[in-house]
Amino acid sequence: MTYRIRYRRREGISRLPTGRTKRRGAMESITSPKSLVEQTYEILLNAICTGELAPGERLAQDQIAAQLNVSRQPVNSAISILKANRFVEDTGRRGVIVAPVDNSLFQSIFEFRAVIEPFAVQLAGARLPNDARREAEDVVRQGRQAVETRDVRALLQADVEFHNMLYRWSGNPVIENTMRGNWHHIRRSMAEVLRDPGAAAPVWDEHAAIAEMLLDGRTEDAAALMKLHITFAYEKIRAAMSNNAPD
Repeated sequence: MTYRIRYRRREGISRLPTGRTKRRGAMESITSPKSLVEQTYEILLNAICTGELAPGERLAQDQIAAQLNVSRQPVNSAISILKANRFVEDTGRRGVIVAPVDNSLFQSIFEFRAVIEPFAVQLAGARLPNDARREAEDVVRQGRQAVETRDVRALLQADVEFHNMLYRWSGNPVIENTMRGNWHHIRRSMAEVLRDPGAAAPVWDEHAAIAEMLLDGRTEDAAALMKLHITFAYEKIRAAMSNNAPD
């Protein structure tokens, strides 16, 4: 597997005599580039969530550092964060390996989703932004394109974006922030299901229907379909995980 770090160069920043910084031209907020630890963490997390790094696979820190062209320090720091979030585990002699999917955590997350996501849809129905239709059409289009290309990484990303869109529309930052951490674990369990085009296409039919109901003012119907959507997803993923479990 090949990893890649993107280095970002700061441009267009000048110093004021007072020591403060500003951008040339219009006043804008300054966005700091991601640190090497953040970039390393995201690369490894994405590889785990898409199945490129399989459960039980050992993480060789020296090899990863060499491929990313960084020292061991950001790799070790990234692995520590992954360990704290239950994506990897230390096995002693074998070193750090990708953790197996935690079935109890998976079930708990979906039980939580079955309650909170229909509620988010209900809130969104009363708080739709002015550009809601355009945004929904763009996200659904991305999802359907990913189905056609059978790109698992793109499918997972589009799925995350669809649900994040609904969380934003709800206007409740607690929902959005709470679900952000859970979605990495959801992506892990979804990857196997989405490799099957026959399973991926109906997901986007349901997404499109939920969005259309919301945009048409049928909020309760959209919330009810979201609950079914979560329930169907749980059953499909649980079945896939059972089929792929070692004998």
